[in-house]
Amino acid sequence: MFLSRILKRFAKKLVNRISNQVTINNLFASFIYILFICITIFVTLSILKLEKAVASMLAGAGILGLALAFAFQDIAANFISGIFITFRRPIRIGDIVKLQDYMGKVINITLRDTEVLTFQGQYVIIPNKQIIQNPIENYSMLGKRRMDLIVGVSYGDDLGKVKQIVLDAVQNVSVRTDDEITFFYDEFGDSSINFEVRIWIKDPEQPVWLQGRSEAIMAIKKAFDENSITIPFPIRTLDFGIKGGERLGDMPYFKK
Repeated sequence: MFLSRILKRFAKKLVNRISNQVTINNLFASFIYILFICITIFVTLSILKLEKAVASMLAGAGILGLALAFAFQDIAANFISGIFITFRRPIRIGDIVKLQDYMGKVINITLRDTEVLTFQGQYVIIPNKQIIQNPIENYSMLGKRRMDLIVGVSYGDDLGKVKQIVLDAVQNVSVRTDDEITFFYDEFGDSSINFEVRIWIKDPEQPVWLQGRSEAIMAIKKAFDENSITIPFPIRTLDFGIKGGERLGDMPYFKK
């Protein structure tokens, strides 16, 4: 018992250097403590020539462990996943993440689940097993976050001129990083030629990202107005003379 206590304290100091999760650190130290005591008991029984008792205890422990594994397999899976998250650290408290269909900030990680506060203000509790078994999008690992802004211009505008005007306009976004701003024409739309401009924001936090998006939209709109570049509206043609319909001049309002 004396040696087990010493070993427990040593194990706790050792694991504290690796993990800052108090719950897991205490659990690991207790596991080492119990394991050493069990080893001592089995060795003592062997010295006393009680091998049959040792075999019976091991068999009973195996059956009990198998039964518990089936009964609590989901809890065990979440528990093991929680330990993996703690030591592997794919996500940390305070990270901006997207887990399955939920995007927000991690506010707590326990042995069973992870708690996320979404950008819509919803409090979501996700089992750790689902986090480990599905892709994790962590926007905080790089310390920056990219903003992709899609805009359309008229078919009558000079595309080379549009590109240069956009790149010059978004240079002054206050929250962007020094990374290169990229610009790509994307598609021929119904009413416009669409392009995508990509800007890196220096902080992954949602308010900073939204500020950068807002500044970029305002800068592009102002530059387009100053250079007579059109952001076209969707165009619809109404045909009143088709079969089964009425001509525009035959409608009561226009007859008056």
